[in-house]
This record gives sequence, structure tokens and C-alpha cells, in this order.
Amino acid sequence: QAQLVESGGGLVQSGGSLRLSCVASGASLRRYSLAWFRQAPGKEREFVASTTWDSRTEYAESVKGRFTISRDNVENTIYLQMNSLEPEDTAVYYCAGRLWGSGDASVAEYASWGQGTQVTVSS
Repeated sequence: QAQLVESGGGLVQSGGSLRLSCVASGASLRRYSLAWFRQAPGKEREFVASTTWDSRTEYAESVKGRFTISRDNVENTIYLQMNSLEPEDTAVYYCAGRLWGSGDASVAEYASWGQGTQVTVSS
């Protein structure tokens, strides 16, 4: 299983941008479908975006047009570029992975998880 470590979170004003990174070790991401999820206080973990091993992408409706998921298989890293951030985007963001996989939006789909990185958007 890949071990995943997120970084790049922080505090940003509404309308600002952040780029999250997730570096993998212990496995090549070329064979992995990967996703970003987020969890706000008191809420369930929710799907944000995914990228499959064959480069298909999916996005939650709430982030379409604002967030972009990408991967660098040479660097064994995935990214989440977040633009036009809103206070409602405030959450802990988690990177998740599954060998092969379909880029599903379900938490149960993914076997590997990072520890999370906090994103706070002030109004």
C-alpha cells in the first residue's frame, strides 16, 4: 500500500487560492486511482475530486470550475489546485488512494489515506 502525506494547507481569504500536494511512498502512483476528500467539523467526509490510473478525472459539483486535480507520476505526487476559495471550503483535506480503482466518490473505495491538511478560508 502507498503511504500518503499531504501538505499545502493554510489560512486564506475568501477568493484566494491554495495548492495542496500529496506525496506517495512505498508504491508507484502509476497504478493508483487517487482522490481528495474533505471533512468539516461536525460533518461527514465528502468527495472533492479524483484522478484514475488512466487519467480520468471527476469532481464534486460544489468545486467544479474552481478546483483542479492533477498528478505527476514521475514525482509520485498528486495536487489539488483550489481557486476562488469560499468559507464553505474550510475543512481538513485528505488524500486517498487505491490500487487501480475507478476514481469512485465513495470513502470505502480507498485503502490508503493521508493524515490530512487543514484549509481555512476566512470571509
